[in-house]
Amino acid sequence: MLVESPPEQRAETAPAPPTRRVVRAFGLVLAVAILVLVALASIAIGAKELSLGQVWHGLFEDSGTYGDVVVAERMSRTVLGLLAGAALGLAGAVLQALTRNPLADPGLLGINAGASAAVVTAITFLGVTSLSGYVWFAFFGAAAVGALVWFLGGSRGATPVRLALAGTAISAALYGYLQAVMIMDDAALGKMRFWTVGSLSSATDSTIDQVLPFLLAGTVLALALARPLNAMAMGDDTAKALGANLNRTRALSMLAATVLCGAATAACGPIVFVGLMVPHVVRSFTGPDLRWILPYAAILSPVLLLGADVVGRIVARPAELQVGIVTAILGGPVFIYLVRRRRTAQL
Repeated sequence: MLVESPPEQRAETAPAPPTRRVVRAFGLVLAVAILVLVALASIAIGAKELSLGQVWHGLFEDSGTYGDVVVAERMSRTVLGLLAGAALGLAGAVLQALTRNPLADPGLLGINAGASAAVVTAITFLGVTSLSGYVWFAFFGAAAVGALVWFLGGSRGATPVRLALAGTAISAALYGYLQAVMIMDDAALGKMRFWTVGSLSSATDSTIDQVLPFLLAGTVLALALARPLNAMAMGDDTAKALGANLNRTRALSMLAATVLCGAATAACGPIVFVGLMVPHVVRSFTGPDLRWILPYAAILSPVLLLGADVVGRIVARPAELQVGIVTAILGGPVFIYLVRRRRTAQL
């Protein structure tokens, strides 16, 4: 059973000693370096093999050759992976802080399922084919499910267990709906397959332009919530004494998660476990302070997403294994391990 974090994890961290702050800052620089290397690997490695010379030429001397076209496609794919990964990591960190549950995740709370169900409905029954239409339907679905989970979880009296149970039940129902639509409409099966597994393969510059404003707005809002969420981690009474507006912080947290997940899902389809694994791992060496967790999650989540995408392109050559499948394969065992470790810690 999912339970609230122990009291020591709920206390806002005191100002870190200078040495610890230096270590955290150095770790952040190292994380950026790792992200750059993974991004370069995402451009250089794929289902279609290119030489380093072709990759270099495609990056700096684009002349329309085959290699240049492939590199340009991979550039769009990599940039979208960077944006979507950061969005999912930030959303997961915010939801974990909001629910005081390090096992919370946008996918587990049904937000991704809501966005996917809305997009698939738009494709199948309303004939929507443009990304701009997908984005708005994804936002509507994510917002509707987020509000429903919040209501079923008890609204202001929501607990981690209630939120998890509500999100699991709604996700199961929505994914059942998706499967039913797929069975009934063979013509839409190809389009819907993109949304049911999660993929970066359809990334274009237009895709990035459409979702970028929403991802930037959600990122800024999530980062701005670090201090009030830290205050809430100390308990509602203490947070009120420190001047935190609990209802506003909760509402803005759900809004940030909805915007981030809605935009990422509109562009890539539902990709699970990224928002669960990365913030949880980050917390083990940053401590519970959201001022460090959020930047680390925004940098390391794209590392996981792009790394999984590269693996999916290699293991099934000349075909590709979609990134949503790879993250699910990796995330399932990790989630089981985290649940077992927390259960053991409670004994």
